[in-house]
Amino acid sequence: MSANMKTRMRWEEINERYLAARVEGIRLRLQRMAGPADPGAHDADLARADREATELERCDPPPALLLLAERLGLSRFDCDVLALCAAADLDTRMAGLSAAAQGDPQMTYPTFALAFALFDDPDWSATSPHSSLRHWRLLEISQPGTRSLISAALSADERIVNFLKGLNYLDDRITPLVDRLRPGTPGAGAPANPLPASQQALVEKILACAKPDAGSGRMPVVELLGQGSAGKRAIAGCVARQLRLDLYVIDVNSLPTQLGDFETFTRLWTRESLLMPLALYVDARRSEDLDKTPLRRFLERNAGLVFLDLENAGFETTPYRFPFEVRKPTRAEQEQLWATALGKAAKSQAPRLADQFSFEQDAIVRLADRAEGGTRAGTKPGRANGAAVWHSCRLESRGGMDRLARRIDARANWDQLVLPPEQKTLLRQITHQVRCRNRVYETWGFRDRMNRGLGISALFAGESGTGKTMAAEVIANDLELDLYCIDLSAVVSKYIGETEKNLRRVFDAAENSGAIIFFDEADALFGKRSEIKDSHDRYANIEINYLLQRMESYRGVAILASNMKSALDKAFVRRLRFIVDFPFPGVEE
Repeated sequence: MSANMKTRMRWEEINERYLAARVEGIRLRLQRMAGPADPGAHDADLARADREATELERCDPPPALLLLAERLGLSRFDCDVLALCAAADLDTRMAGLSAAAQGDPQMTYPTFALAFALFDDPDWSATSPHSSLRHWRLLEISQPGTRSLISAALSADERIVNFLKGLNYLDDRITPLVDRLRPGTPGAGAPANPLPASQQALVEKILACAKPDAGSGRMPVVELLGQGSAGKRAIAGCVARQLRLDLYVIDVNSLPTQLGDFETFTRLWTRESLLMPLALYVDARRSEDLDKTPLRRFLERNAGLVFLDLENAGFETTPYRFPFEVRKPTRAEQEQLWATALGKAAKSQAPRLADQFSFEQDAIVRLADRAEGGTRAGTKPGRANGAAVWHSCRLESRGGMDRLARRIDARANWDQLVLPPEQKTLLRQITHQVRCRNRVYETWGFRDRMNRGLGISALFAGESGTGKTMAAEVIANDLELDLYCIDLSAVVSKYIGETEKNLRRVFDAAENSGAIIFFDEADALFGKRSEIKDSHDRYANIEINYLLQRMESYRGVAILASNMKSALDKAFVRRLRFIVDFPFPGVEE
């Protein structure tokens, strides 16, 4: 038996004895108050019970009632009232004794009036709505009609009674809204899969900041900024484990919106974070159009550690917060993860996979398992097939793009594409550059010298029917990549700022998926900027300026097709690596 288990068993024994002594002392006080023939008949037993309880309070760690008082700020009289209410649930004799002590056979329940008469040094502030007893919802008050507060029936909260008995669990009213992030689940940062060095360094930075505020004693809000959620959860899970906290996850849309329900949830969660070693992970990525007032109020009043998952830092939360940008593992780390997960047979595929796709650690392990035909448990390493892994990666990365664009089933090949030799040569150069990006950026070190313009963009210009879309299919088919055609009706919006948001989603999803994005009729988006005459011109130019910036920073493959090359803004043309003119087929073609 471990030392921790022995300590736990000893504490449970001490807590049980203490609770029994407190219940016995309350029962003896009620018997004396009920008016026995001999007023001093129970004094000796009462003194013995109080003495035993006092001795057990000196133990380290102390009984649960004292732990509760320390964490929730209860006074001595608060503890007496809570013990009285808990005794009513633990001893069936209390109902009759309470009625006899209060001189009313119907009052078989504890009341504030009974507590005032039963215990020494009563404190009237215990009845205040702002007292610890009522603020933390430790008591339930039944006050029908015109009954006064001090004569209303009191009962201890079931969660608190179980805490006093030594049972510490999350309140049942909260569990439907949150999910526990257990080690070993996807995104939890399981100990069996240590985090990559870049993410582990971020864990150390967060741990250095995850300390109570010197003034308020509150734990900070740790803002995790970026796109991917799996890496954020892995980092939060690792931080929580090192702080010995259980991490729970809630979607921001699950926060109650009704004032009463919101107040109950906020107080209960804050109470639970004080009673249990808890941390909360709030997923607020899809909250652009959501009223953030409830979330802000919750964060301002919560005392425990909170991880806030945000795409950007545009949301003002609380003064005591620390923002951290979370990135996926670096390309070198992803290559190493692929090499480890795939084994010897497909290890050579690791550089190509890391160069084309961008995945979190748990996704890489899962995809390698899928390619092996099952989980890694019980299978021998080195069985993964390179083609199967590549196909699994394409399927995995489609999720984000399928919601934003139309996937083209690329079937055309080079033999089916009829073009003059010059155009075909340019198209083949596009595929060669995509394949050799890894050597240029990594082996030759160009990635360290430049951080923009790493993508490959091309313009296919020509009349309708000259083969522009087919050429894009040939390139996608040759590179074994998905091809997505951007639906202009789903991107362009008449509302100010919405077009930029839609474009950002498309480019972000495309970078994560490794797919080729195809802008058909590109002149509709990439047209020339005009002279500003009114507000419409100004905002139209803002959209084009955003596209210029995004195209320069885009790291994937983008193909623009247009039959009006002259309508494109010159700044776009300068940023294009390839321009292929598609002539109308002649007699020979």
